[in-house]
Amino acid sequence: MPIRVLIVDDSAFMRNALGKMLASDPDIEVAGIARDGVEALEKIALLKPDLVTMDIEMPRMDGIEALRRIMATSPLPVIMVSSLTTEGARATLEALEIGAVDFLSKNLADLSLNILQVREALLEKVKQIGRRRMRQTGRLPARGLQPTAGAAIPAGGPKTEYRKERRIAIVAIGTSTGGPKALQDVIPKLPKDFPVPTVIVQHMPPAFTAAFADRLNDLSKVRVKEAEEGEVLKPGVVLVAPGRGHLSVRRGRVGECYVTIDENRPELIYRPSADVMMLSVADIFPGRALGVVLTGMGNDGEKGMRAIKASGGRTLAQSEETCVVYGMPKAAVEAGVVDREVPLAEVVGEIINAV
Repeated sequence: MPIRVLIVDDSAFMRNALGKMLASDPDIEVAGIARDGVEALEKIALLKPDLVTMDIEMPRMDGIEALRRIMATSPLPVIMVSSLTTEGARATLEALEIGAVDFLSKNLADLSLNILQVREALLEKVKQIGRRRMRQTGRLPARGLQPTAGAAIPAGGPKTEYRKERRIAIVAIGTSTGGPKALQDVIPKLPKDFPVPTVIVQHMPPAFTAAFADRLNDLSKVRVKEAEEGEVLKPGVVLVAPGRGHLSVRRGRVGECYVTIDENRPELIYRPSADVMMLSVADIFPGRALGVVLTGMGNDGEKGMRAIKASGGRTLAQSEETCVVYGMPKAAVEAGVVDREVPLAEVVGEIINAV
């Protein structure tokens, strides 16, 4: 049964480009198109798609207002199509707060040499998110939620107990699709006097990470900011890896650690990379790191979580039923490197308990 997608965009070029990419996969069907928010609401009521791609800037009714109305009347997964500008970042983050599950960058219109990568990313997002929607609505049978062999204690099991000498000295979080909303359910609940530093990798373009960190900071008691080259780790400060490169933790003077940003490493699929960040954390804080993977596509973070666990640290994953996409957590769970898998609502409690 194909995933039915409604494309909403005022650009005929973009409608055509997205339509061709989606139609190239037999598991996806373009249910229809709409040229603005008004037409989108009409088509959603008529066609009942599984998923919507939504442009932000459109005449009559823009994508943000259309999204508000969709979430208020007939909630369904919406992927925003955003420009890679500061204004586009702010609008996209607002959309993610309202209820959009993910976004695509507007450089799709470029149709440059990376078109195959763009197509693959789009199809993967649509299929991962669309199938979850179809299971929720009964169009696909629900997947069994039996614990994977070698996986950690299931959600609802006994709480992890941390001996005093095993207390955590740093929290390292990796996430992707669905991450902005998930992080808003975790970071603002950390207490103002949170005693250790936190480093976050959220898969986002360079123009988005600073705006995202600022928005998280406005919501939080701890300080949240985009990490800068050479910045020293401090208790109660949350550093978000910039989208332009890979964040690593390094040891400096006695009792002091700092971050570096590597803008190279073209061989890495994800930028910024959760694995790069977590591997460095495991190296600098052996036995004293907490690795956390939240909702997201792919397997970024699996190697890093393995290193943290092997060093004697602790590992935590978001449970499948609360993920937008159960990709990153699943990879770590199936690798047998997760101590505990819990619903999103319990993640912050586990973090606080660990330190």
